[in-house]
Amino acid sequence: MMTAEKSERIDKYLWFVRLFKSRSAATEACSKGRVMMAGQPVKPAHMVSEGAILLIRNPPVTYTFKITCLPKSRVSAKLVSDFLIDLTPDEEKNKLLTGKTTFGYRPRGSGRPTKRERRELEDFLE
Repeated sequence: MMTAEKSERIDKYLWFVRLFKSRSAATEACSKGRVMMAGQPVKPAHMVSEGAILLIRNPPVTYTFKITCLPKSRVSAKLVSDFLIDLTPDEEKNKLLTGKTTFGYRPRGSGRPTKRERRELEDFLE
């Protein structure tokens, strides 16, 4: 499973270890500056090697991974842990939980009234 080569393109690596569903999605993330190494955004053709630390911004969370090994090709989901270590702090992972519970919730009576509430208010004022 280990490669003889010392480095791999970052877009290929991200796809190999299933951090992105397609290589084009990995390439797009690199082009948009969402993938960083040493605090600098990297281009899709940037070569990565073992021991490198990646920061991947996927709002609202910034994931942190350390490359432990470079695969020859795309690996199964069960084997991903052999090729990278997740260093993402728990505070970042908790952002996913809090975002889902508060999104789309509006207490009744706050903010802009609904169409029904507006019509009831107009009828009351007449």
